[in-house]
Amino acid sequence: MQNLAPIALFVYNRPQHTERTIKFLKQNNLAKESKLFIFSDGAKSKSEEENVAEVRAIINNVEGFKSVKVIERKENAGLANAVIEGVTKLINDYDQVIVFEDDLITSPHTLAYFNDALNRYRKEEKVMHIGAYMYPLKTDDLPQLFFYRAATSWGWATWGRAWKNFEPNIDTLIKQFDKKKKSLFSIEGKMNFWKQMLEFKKGKNNSWAIRWYASIFLKAGLTLNPSQSLVNNIGHDGTGVHSGINDIYNVIINPKPITDFPEIIEEDKKAYQTIKSFLTTRKGNMATRIKRFVREKLSQYFSK
Repeated sequence: MQNLAPIALFVYNRPQHTERTIKFLKQNNLAKESKLFIFSDGAKSKSEEENVAEVRAIINNVEGFKSVKVIERKENAGLANAVIEGVTKLINDYDQVIVFEDDLITSPHTLAYFNDALNRYRKEEKVMHIGAYMYPLKTDDLPQLFFYRAATSWGWATWGRAWKNFEPNIDTLIKQFDKKKKSLFSIEGKMNFWKQMLEFKKGKNNSWAIRWYASIFLKAGLTLNPSQSLVNNIGHDGTGVHSGINDIYNVIINPKPITDFPEIIEEDKKAYQTIKSFLTTRKGNMATRIKRFVREKLSQYFSK
């Protein structure tokens, strides 16, 4: 397979997560032939400096890829700015990119999946994003891969032709939504995507991912996704920027290579319904929700 996409890995202050992420990435079949670019954000405060230094000691000794380039920042840009800048840089140089953060473990076939998909749908304007994560859907009647509207941010890839549609300005995005679009965007109100948009505007989150999904949605774009996840997020232990401690999104990684790519470029209706019903019931009944809430609060209290 020619024309392998460069890998962007964004790291910050979690040495153990970073080490595991790299370990699994290195076990990918295409690791040795892939260029790896590691973007290391600067410390936010004095107290972060030690962890950032520890992360940098790890990333400056990475082997097992075609090449490894480490880009260290003196100041703290924050995850969103770091991702947007790093992705834009690699898109400008290579016209395609595979993106990971420091809390994702991959299947040995994840890089092959991304590169196959990038090559296969390179000229399909409608396909704008390739995702590697999928919710733990309780079903075995979905195809190996399907198209869907929303973009997942735990391991993804895209091309220059799609990334040029990324609109970072939240006001420009928000004013293009009417009532019907809001409903379609938020999977008929089953996922808090619209709420995330409004919270971004209020400064309550700094998500690049919600703006990227909105940019794709407003262009009527599609995202490619596996029905069984090719990554798992290990950041739900309270150490992440946006992750609470919860196990709703924990998945078993698909150990098999991906071979069946969809020919028809349209949203898979069955997959949409399956995801919608997962989102409807994902938080469980009231007793389960209360238990989880108490557990999260206690762990926050004890980790202080």
